Amino acid sequence: MAVLTAHEVTLAELRDRFHIQRSTDPQFFSEWLAPQPVLTSAETVAIDRIQQNYLSQLEVQSLNEETVKMVVVSPLLDVAGFYRSPYTIDSEVSVELQEVDESGVALIGRIDTLILRQSQIWILVVESKRTRFSVQAAIPQAIAYLLAKPEVDKPGYALLTNGGEFVFIKLQGKTSPVYDFSATFSLLNRGNDLSHVLGMLKQIDQK
Repeated sequence: MAVLTAHEVTLAELRDRFHIQRSTDPQFFSEWLAPQPVLTSAETVAIDRIQQNYLSQLEVQSLNEETVKMVVVSPLLDVAGFYRSPYTIDSEVSVELQEVDESGVALIGRIDTLILRQSQIWILVVESKRTRFSVQAAIPQAIAYLLAKPEVDKPGYALLTNGGEFVFIKLQGKTSPVYDFSATFSLLNRGNDLSHVLGMLKQIDQK
């Protein structure tokens, strides 16, 4: 059996092998455009601290993947409430996906961080990259992981980040899966785009 690894796969290969297509419907991924939940003062203080910590580290070094997880991803998931029941966090989750036409090609990979509800329902795939990498480089990899989601009747979401930029992906469907992206949120923008990121996490939490 031929094997593809998720971190090397391209969107073209996913389209050809798994029949994915980007949605042309502006309402398909309306969650990130909807009014965001109002943050509490404690949440605002927390995300401001995350931004300040990131920018402080960025002044002296380029952050590798593990540092991005430590400085940005982990505290953000904490503020979003994903470390408490009914959620569980798993890391380095192995996935394998068989090609739609069963021609003997398998796609394998390891999800950086997987958030589940009640230990079984996929809520969010989180893929982290070092700051020198564009978040766009992680798009095919994240879509490949979403294709392996067991709950095929429900939409799947992924959050991609290199510490300073954040993009959400939504994918839905099994036979001809459809996907789309959010805007790119950046910690270099005026204000704090983590308010939008946290708001989106809360939206996903309610799905």
